[in-house]
Amino acid sequence: MTADHIRELARRSGFELAGVAAAVPTADRTRYHEWVAAGRAGKMGYLTDRRAAVRDDPRHLLASARSVICAAKLYQTPWPHSTRFHDAECAWISRYAWGEDYHGVMRSGLERLEGLIRESAGAPFESRICVDTAPLLERSFARLAGLGWIGRNTCLINQQQGSWFFLGELLVSLEIAPDAPPPDRCGSCMRCVEACPTGAIVPGEGLDATRCISYFTIELRRAIPEEQRAGIGAHVFGCDICQDVCPWNGRALVTDDPAFAPRQFAPRLEDLAAIPEEEFRAMFRGTPLIRARYSGFLRNVAVAMGNARLAKFRAPLEKLAASEDAVVAGHAHWALMRLAR
Repeated sequence: MTADHIRELARRSGFELAGVAAAVPTADRTRYHEWVAAGRAGKMGYLTDRRAAVRDDPRHLLASARSVICAAKLYQTPWPHSTRFHDAECAWISRYAWGEDYHGVMRSGLERLEGLIRESAGAPFESRICVDTAPLLERSFARLAGLGWIGRNTCLINQQQGSWFFLGELLVSLEIAPDAPPPDRCGSCMRCVEACPTGAIVPGEGLDATRCISYFTIELRRAIPEEQRAGIGAHVFGCDICQDVCPWNGRALVTDDPAFAPRQFAPRLEDLAAIPEEEFRAMFRGTPLIRARYSGFLRNVAVAMGNARLAKFRAPLEKLAASEDAVVAGHAHWALMRLAR
């Protein structure tokens, strides 16, 4: 079993990229713990609790692991990037969340890949499938497996195909000669740093999640810091700006996989502000947007309306300001003040 053979089986399983890394601790684990210690993870407890130590070694997840097979699936669709879409009445949702929840898509592909490897291996082996819910430094292993380098925006970037990829891993007890990591090709480019509205990308330090629009609109369960709200713009779930402006994505391929086609492309803010909780759950069932939770989603919609500063948003914001949820009401009051100014 060779890495080239693995790549061929991965292509048959629906992945655009694949490679192999050794199942040993990576040097990045030190940088990760320093990042956590500096408070860059904010309130994301799953990155700082007991699972932080588990991320040090893939053998904590599979004791017999000898190789980490890394696979990447393209999710860029032909619809426009956020930097090329300007409609003050509409919300922006991160591209990765337009279609189905990628966890199921990736797991299905990795299960197909695992089955093909078992057919080819000629001997039994132990394995474990990981998507990003597993405590594994997956970008670090993807880099070691030759899939790309970790860019200044902290995304994995492939020289030929850009960064619009979901990552998944298959830990196996097979000994497979590993691939080599590619060189870092960000060079002196600072486009992602300069384009980030909230200053979340810190040169030399990486991503400060406590300033990131994706963190504010998805992970944070409380009030968004007032000084950061204006920078969020129309984003109601996640952000793609640092990928949208990346030169390596200028020639990135697009996928025709129906799983990633948008169910709701840039929905109208006024419509989102009016949906009851049951309709929210029905509309976004099976997509990543459920992670924001209903109250968090309305909070984000209120901020986007305040940033749009359209008079037509006064009535829906007044309704949100009367919400029993203190966080939603507080952000709606802030948005109404923005309209008044």
